[in-house]
Amino acid sequence: MLGLDDCLAEVMAIPGALDAMVVDHTSGMAVAASGGEGLDTERAAAALSEALRHTTDGFAQTSPDGTIRVDELFVTTDKGHHLIRHLTTPFEGALVLYVRLDKERANLALARYRLQAISGQLTR
Repeated sequence: MLGLDDCLAEVMAIPGALDAMVVDHTSGMAVAASGGEGLDTERAAAALSEALRHTTDGFAQTSPDGTIRVDELFVTTDKGHHLIRHLTTPFEGALVLYVRLDKERANLALARYRLQAISGQLTR
């Protein structure tokens, strides 16, 4: 099992990674962060949680029973790729793993594969 610092170090080793965070989705607080010089991690964590909450609520409207859990979310902007992965943890509280990737240097498929593997090591 990886610790948070080791997890973020592995995420930052993904080619093109610019910054990464583990976010408590329930509270919107950053649990741990790496990279992103000049980034307001608390504000970014709150915004990521809110975006994931709105996305989940939106997709739930298309579900027959009105509920859904987003496992992964990918967003490509003019500034880069953003990946959010929901973590299944043995304790109370929903955590998400987030990484922002350089659009020119990152391989999105490789980043997704690595993020999936890292998140599995974190939650064992």
